[in-house]
Amino acid sequence: MRTVANAMSPPGDADLLSKIAVGELDALGVVFDRYERIVKRFIGRLGVPPADVDDLVQLTFLDLPAAAARFDPHWPFKSWLLGLAAVVVRRYRRSTRRNVARLTAWASEPWRRTAPRPDDDFERREAAKRALFALQRLSHKKREVFVMLVFEGLSGTDAARALDIPVATVWTRMHHARRDLRRFLAEPAQ
Repeated sequence: MRTVANAMSPPGDADLLSKIAVGELDALGVVFDRYERIVKRFIGRLGVPPADVDDLVQLTFLDLPAAAARFDPHWPFKSWLLGLAAVVVRRYRRSTRRNVARLTAWASEPWRRTAPRPDDDFERREAAKRALFALQRLSHKKREVFVMLVFEGLSGTDAARALDIPVATVWTRMHHARRDLRRFLAEPAQ
């Protein structure tokens, strides 16, 4: 009876990645369906212009077959996948030599379910603009760590693994990112 239940349960991420590594593209479609929204949100929060987000999501998943051999099943798949997405974004930044214009994915998240009052809506938009401007001013390395820990909820260990840096470096970058954000938000509005 137990084998029937196991046969009917959806395959785990590590199993799917093993299939992707040997060229089973159906498994790649399953992983894409599971994680596309998470990767898209992550890339958007890293400040990639909205017009380029979908392309970088696709590149992340197209890199999976080649990267599958480097996956360690002892680590969370989501962390590993976000690390792969971070590498894709870094490649994108190096090749295009563009600076990030906005973090529109973060700003476009719904804030509440009831209709806002005009003054509340204005204040919220102004606060969001200030927050986006402050996030844009962070270095790419500090922003990567901040987005992974704060917005994506990764642990310091998982972020370090995803970015291939020491855990102490994650916390140092996070400390400096928070300090910089506090300073940026304390500056007078422009």
